[in-house]
Amino acid sequence: MIDAPPTEGIKYTGSKLKLLPYILQLTKRVGAQTVLDGFSGTTRVSQALAKQGYTVFCNDLAVWSEVFGTCYLLNKKPKADYQPLIDHLNVVEPIDGWFTQHYGGEENGGYSIQADSYKKPWQKHNTRKLDAIRQEIENLNLNHVEKAVALTSLILALDKVDNSLGHFVSYLKKWSPRSYYPLQLKVPDVFVSETDHQVFRRDIFDLVPQLPVDLAYFDPPYGSNNEKMPPSRVRYASYYHLWKTVCLFDEPNLFGKAKRRTDTSDQTAGSVFEDFRKDEDSRFIAVKSIERLIQKTRARWIILSYSSGGRATADELNEVITRNGRLLDIIELDYKTNVMAGMKWTNEWLRDAEKPHREFLLLLEKA
Repeated sequence: MIDAPPTEGIKYTGSKLKLLPYILQLTKRVGAQTVLDGFSGTTRVSQALAKQGYTVFCNDLAVWSEVFGTCYLLNKKPKADYQPLIDHLNVVEPIDGWFTQHYGGEENGGYSIQADSYKKPWQKHNTRKLDAIRQEIENLNLNHVEKAVALTSLILALDKVDNSLGHFVSYLKKWSPRSYYPLQLKVPDVFVSETDHQVFRRDIFDLVPQLPVDLAYFDPPYGSNNEKMPPSRVRYASYYHLWKTVCLFDEPNLFGKAKRRTDTSDQTAGSVFEDFRKDEDSRFIAVKSIERLIQKTRARWIILSYSSGGRATADELNEVITRNGRLLDIIELDYKTNVMAGMKWTNEWLRDAEKPHREFLLLLEKA
């Protein structure tokens, strides 16, 4: 197993932090040099691959993920060069602005408030700093990478003082201990790569036919496998809507108790990979989409992440893989015991896929 280099990220549903050594192991096994991280999220996988010397193509539809990718993969300056910028942002005078109006709460005997509709993700002493810092980032004459570094620093700092369980669709009634800490920006752990990487914010089906690589890593935003549910309640778009707003600074229209952006509503921000209902042919829509993705991808090897949750889904996925190539390796993580298992035969991984809290890395060589 390869020791993964340090990476940075926010609290994130489906984080691949524990899988990094094994993703690197499989990538090294096939001798790949160019790698596509197709659903990059917090970019931890992209960061680790870049630090290991691979040429990385980082892609995600989320605006904040593109910002993270720009910060870490496109940086060409030493970390110390950004310290004056971060020092400057840390001392701007707090102001009452849009973020404080909508997302700042008063400390009240340890409780954010009594009514659910008024629970907030941050205390006002931190949203006032957020308002001031975010406006100052706009005022400064920063280039594309500098602005990404500043925004990444701000998001990482906000993530350390929030009043949530790691997402922004509901907030805690009682203030979390970390929400009392003052917002303090630090320079992200940027690094300079010897190779040139690229960062995209593209629909994955539009990108992959145009991008030949040695290996692609796909971690689609799997949703609920309950056929009666809508497409995963648009989990990823809704869970991290506030990071999009911090990046765009666009004061969007909001709705609901959590004050989500209207462009993250169930009707406007769905993903085929989050839809575990069946189509007219009785095939899972999400798995059918994965097959389409595999077929369109211009890579010899594909590493696919899969989280357990339903035997029928695993069976379908296995059929997709065997139709489009051959399995070279399967690695399994049991999140309850935090133990990885090595190579498994097809019938073994399908049996384990019935069990909860399993994560699989499937290494496929395309036909």
